[in-house]
Amino acid sequence: MAVSHVLRPLEETSKWQEELYVHLHKHPELSMQETQTAAEIDRRLRAFGYEVQPIGGGVVGVLANGEGPTVLMRADIDALPVTEQTGLRYASTATAVDATGTTVGVMHACGHDIHITAALGAAQLLADAKSDWSGTYIALFQPGEETATGAQSMLDDGLVEKVPKPDVALAQHVLPSPASGEVGTRSGPFLSAGDNLSITVFGEGSHGSMPQLGVDPVVLCAAIVTRLQGVVSREVEPGVFAVVTVGSVQVGTKSNIISDRGVLLLNMRTYDEKVRQQLKEAIERIVRAECQASGSPQEPTFEYYEQYPLTDNDSDTTAKVHAAFEAYFGPDRVKHLHRQTASEDFSHVPLALGIPYTYWGFGGFAAGTESFPNHSPFFGPAMQPTLNTGTQAAVVAALAFLER
Repeated sequence: MAVSHVLRPLEETSKWQEELYVHLHKHPELSMQETQTAAEIDRRLRAFGYEVQPIGGGVVGVLANGEGPTVLMRADIDALPVTEQTGLRYASTATAVDATGTTVGVMHACGHDIHITAALGAAQLLADAKSDWSGTYIALFQPGEETATGAQSMLDDGLVEKVPKPDVALAQHVLPSPASGEVGTRSGPFLSAGDNLSITVFGEGSHGSMPQLGVDPVVLCAAIVTRLQGVVSREVEPGVFAVVTVGSVQVGTKSNIISDRGVLLLNMRTYDEKVRQQLKEAIERIVRAECQASGSPQEPTFEYYEQYPLTDNDSDTTAKVHAAFEAYFGPDRVKHLHRQTASEDFSHVPLALGIPYTYWGFGGFAAGTESFPNHSPFFGPAMQPTLNTGTQAAVVAALAFLER
């Protein structure tokens, strides 16, 4: 069986993978700043025999191996502004200065270091076993997933024109569930669409002792936050998924000053484009109405940013990968995952290419041990069998299309 033959050297491959994983975990880089990470990926892909080019802050390696399908495998490479508290011997101590000038910790709190390492392992294993498959394998390493900028950056830099057109796109993510050593798939909507929104509302400044001479944006923002709680509970059909979260309200600087404006930061999650549009319209309607009710001197402004598309797995592609996983791992280690309310920008790539895709998950924490969610400062997946499982899953999924 080709899969078993390709994966036979995994024990040897995992030795350098574990060393690389420790290095990447200790030296994370924030979104669109992944220069050293990209250089390491570039160096290794070239050593494996890939044709490599930098695209949009990321790295793409192409391995042509005769006639057959073209498969794209994507891994994201950026870290987060989170101070690590895992207690791991290889914990990150990296820091960075954010947009406000504040020094923040940096860590791979979403497991992208695992994604990189697994994808590089798969790239080497496939390169070393070219007699077992036929077609073209594209290893794509994407920057800036955490800020929803990386996939689009690669597209803006000509990704579609610079690589052979794939027949299918694949991606995976380490998760707190299922258990380490297990994988899981889901057909159809898997990761929600995500939209972030900055709303600025305007008041009229005054002395805190003279509220009648101003328009208080604190009261205005409070009214908006309260009224927005009715959007999901009273405007979205019961049973239909939607989330509206007000994550930040910023108004004023001092107790006795009535400010002239307030800023609200909102996050929305949906699985349906019609519901997504419904939320946007409801939010803007409520904000405008509350501004009018408060006598706001000018119209509010709405700025949408860090917008993530829906990850909607193609049913046929997912079924094929799921069957390949069951054949290799065994049915007990392959799960049917629930929808995840997190979001991803991966699907921008296959949508731009006009090809089907599937995105699956694999476990990061051993069964019976405490697990932590992605983005937590305690997110420290078990190195093994997590790395091996991610590497195996990438190879097995690719060979589901490339095997002779």
